[in-house]
Amino acid sequence: MKRTNEQQSLRCQVEKWLSPGPTVLVRVIEFSRTQLGRRRYVCVETVQPAGLRALFFFRHDDGCWRVFPPAVDKPTMTPARHAA
Repeated sequence: MKRTNEQQSLRCQVEKWLSPGPTVLVRVIEFSRTQLGRRRYVCVETVQPAGLRALFFFRHDDGCWRVFPPAVDKPTMTPARHAA
């Protein structure tokens, strides 16, 4: 099954990973950019009977939010770049 950007939205990912109920408060407690790559991230928390739960979500180049950070672009050496 191919995932759409809607399925990878921040709201969808929060519902998937934190499973907040209709009466559970969901709060964004931190948002910024990573030092490497300047990628957006958000930390979301919920307070449920089982306790406090928080997760970081990272925005990828395709616009989707995921619980793992995107790969950092690393410089590469190519033969054409160094050919004399």
